[in-house]
Amino acid sequence: MAAMETLFTEIEDKARYAAAPLAVRMRPQSLEDVVGQTEAVGPGSWLRSAIENDSLSSVILFGPAGTGKTSLAHVIAASTQAVFVEVSAVGGTVSDLRREIAAAEKRLLSSGVRTILFVDEIHRFNRSQQDALLHAVEDRIVVLVGATTENPFFEVNSALISRSRVVELSSLTDEAIEALIGHALEDERGLQGHYQLEPAAKEAIVLLAGGDGRAALTTLELAAGLAEPGTKEDPRLITVDMVRTATPHRVLPYDKNKDMHYDVISAFIKSMRGSDPDAALYWLARMIDGGEDPKFIARRMYIAASEDIGNADPMALLVAEAAFRSAEVIGYPECRINLAQAAIYLALAPKSNAAEAGIDAALREVRRGPARAVPDHLRDRHRPGSENYGSYLYPHAYPQGWVEQQYLPDGLERGCFYQPGVRGWEAYRQDAFARDRAEAEPASTARPKRAGQKTGASKTTAPGATTPKTAAPKTQDSPSPNASAEHVSSSPAAEDSNASPSKPASS
Repeated sequence: MAAMETLFTEIEDKARYAAAPLAVRMRPQSLEDVVGQTEAVGPGSWLRSAIENDSLSSVILFGPAGTGKTSLAHVIAASTQAVFVEVSAVGGTVSDLRREIAAAEKRLLSSGVRTILFVDEIHRFNRSQQDALLHAVEDRIVVLVGATTENPFFEVNSALISRSRVVELSSLTDEAIEALIGHALEDERGLQGHYQLEPAAKEAIVLLAGGDGRAALTTLELAAGLAEPGTKEDPRLITVDMVRTATPHRVLPYDKNKDMHYDVISAFIKSMRGSDPDAALYWLARMIDGGEDPKFIARRMYIAASEDIGNADPMALLVAEAAFRSAEVIGYPECRINLAQAAIYLALAPKSNAAEAGIDAALREVRRGPARAVPDHLRDRHRPGSENYGSYLYPHAYPQGWVEQQYLPDGLERGCFYQPGVRGWEAYRQDAFARDRAEAEPASTARPKRAGQKTGASKTTAPGATTPKTAAPKTQDSPSPNASAEHVSSSPAAEDSNASPSKPASS
């Protein structure tokens, strides 16, 4: 009966193998067949040594689709003396895991045979399902081989990570893809030499694959299906047109909330910061093509406008705001143009990080420095005893609109936080401000523009200033007919920016 079962199983396996896709039939059978990934499984690597010595411990294979994670698992299955068991996290359950773990423990205790448990797409298991593996992995009842396209440090339990070795696989190089295609064309498991590729067709497959070996073999198989069946003596030519017909559009890998999402947006921001409009447009196109939320893209530009450009070009913030508004109101596909315009503007704008650096320096001082008191002359005037706070000099009362006065608390000096950039509007304003200060008279000798313009205990005129008899002060009770609302509101009760309408002004 066992012989009959073995015979029927072998027949079924052959039938299943013959119907399998080219990418499945071409899976490597030994480490020598593995294409690329020299850093992960090349000579001298930990994983290669562990497989060759049959001393593998639990490992999690992490990398993009089509880089050989499942293929390496099958190489391990063919190379090890242990029993190889496969469970897919797509349809597997905790009951499946417990059943396999119980069988593995029975094998280990009864005959000393180890079990390698391969869990494909392990990130699809939830936390409780992953926890079901902990005891068995900890006690080496099973050797776990997990495969995931997501970063395991985010998607796999930290307890399981600490009991396993993480091996990262990279996208295949163009040379590795070419070698994979060539091998599939000639191998008996593949196209058996019945087809040939014209050079342009091979280049097209490599380009369309984007480092994905499975995608390359799938495209080759589909293109071969468009040609007449050939033989080894008379192989059929696969043309570039057949390749393009088989796979008309390349879909580059992109996820909206995982590693690729953050990698591409990071490249986009750094391209704008680096003043490279071409790179900014490329990464923007990658996000648009991947279906990224346009509001997410616009929010990042909103941030970059202040973080990387700031007052070197204040208009950048308004451009970014307009881009965000277009993403909200218009949406795809038209808002791609608005996003592109804003990205180009931000890339070409002069750069300054003075705003970000300044506020971060001030926050460090606030959080780590001593508690510093507000200078008396800057304090709110609407409380008893405020007449003893000292004189506050009102800058608008002076010809240059500025007067020398302490604004920082004691122990801090001007320039301790804000370091202006040397480009754009910020540099121009800094130079103009320096000229204004140089031309301003010292507070001890400066005279206000109009003596008596602003009266009240919260402001004083310059020492020695007199009030011309012809210039009667305007009050809130009797404004001139031409006085603006803004001028009228600047009565003593509204002088201080912290004044509350409910508090009477000092007399």
